Amino acid sequence: MAKNALSEIKHSLDAHVGQKIMLRANGGRRKTVERTGVLEETYPSVFIVKLDQEQETFKRVSYSYADILTESVEVMICDDNNEMRISCIKP
Repeated sequence: MAKNALSEIKHSLDAHVGQKIMLRANGGRRKTVERTGVLEETYPSVFIVKLDQEQETFKRVSYSYADILTESVEVMICDDNNEMRISCIKP
């Protein structure tokens, strides 16, 4: 069942490759990190985000689909001025 949920998350992200996204990730110790960038590529287990240049020293970050499933990472697709959250199915 979890394998199916992960593949559905990957499939929904595949449709948004090349679009601007906003990530909200758990930074540990009650910290939340927000980053914006472009969804660069999806792989079988992870997806890569190329960050905006004015942010952090990292150029790219990767997260697994399990991070979305466990709600460690929240992904929002930026559509002009509107934001839409990718919904995921939990087992």
